[in-house]
Amino acid sequence: MNKVKATFVVVMLLTGLISIAHVNIQAQTVTHSSPDALVADLYKVHNQKRGPFHPGHGALLYKYFAKNLADMIHKDTVTSAAKHDVGVIEGDPLYDAQDFDIKNFAIGKPSYENGKAKVPVTFENIGEKKKLIFVLVNSRSGWRISDIDYGEGRTLVGEFKESK
Repeated sequence: MNKVKATFVVVMLLTGLISIAHVNIQAQTVTHSSPDALVADLYKVHNQKRGPFHPGHGALLYKYFAKNLADMIHKDTVTSAAKHDVGVIEGDPLYDAQDFDIKNFAIGKPSYENGKAKVPVTFENIGEKKKLIFVLVNSRSGWRISDIDYGEGRTLVGEFKESK
């Protein structure tokens, strides 16, 4: 009888572990149904210091950014760390600043054109009004950020191209 109980306990433990692993895998592959939801989620994890620009969370780059931009960001991070130097991204790319005190933060509704979505993000930083436009593409993995337009002709992708 003890053998039957031990087998039952092992089977129950394995079933529980498999269930937890399945839920974990599903949570990691959830796609965002709208471009503004992806941008909102990115800011949420970023502000909790768990975003893709924070140490130890670089794998999240591919959850939020299109592969080509994620690759550029990753390469810049690795290269600048190896050289013990500042990379292309000198400040916080989500606030376009090195220092910030954010107020009146808002994520606007997306507009759609030529298969892309544009999501406006507005806020006030140290008294200066800012508006960033997130450009997103819809891939097999869901919406991903392909660029950030900072205004005045500056974009995140452009920053990388200028550094070459």
